[in-house]
Amino acid sequence: MNHAIKVLFVCLGNICRSPTAEGVFQQMLENAGLADAVKVDSCGTADWHTGKSPDERTIAAAAKRGVALEHLQARQFRAEDLTEFDFVLAMDRSNLDILHGAWSSAGGTEPELFLNYAPRQALEEVPDPYYGGEEGFEHVLDLIEDAGLGLLQAVRQKLEVTGACG
Repeated sequence: MNHAIKVLFVCLGNICRSPTAEGVFQQMLENAGLADAVKVDSCGTADWHTGKSPDERTIAAAAKRGVALEHLQARQFRAEDLTEFDFVLAMDRSNLDILHGAWSSAGGTEPELFLNYAPRQALEEVPDPYYGGEEGFEHVLDLIEDAGLGLLQAVRQKLEVTGACG
């Protein structure tokens, strides 16, 4: 299927934050009846975990909320992603800087921080839970769910503008 809208979530290793965002947002789209109109993917700016599944703690935390992530595999960001995706959403400023470096030479979709879609949040970045405890993974899920609602609204508006919404 040719998707009308394409969304890419980006973090450092693509095993914690960005696959969580991919899974949570995919479920939001399914619940909203928009899964056929929107493609969702995730990647990392580093190549350390390419081909690996998300972190076990990420999988466990998401599963508690009914989101399956074990089928996902990490991949590295490519400059071509900027021309393929309509939304390129970084989890933090460090990764946003890397994406902006690619964008300044490749063009395409300008990357932005994912938490821009969570105006009620005081935070601007989704913290990396990798070196912390279980509560960090739960906090990441809370932030992603909140920003996902704002992103869903933006996607709906873009679908209406393009006429792809039924």
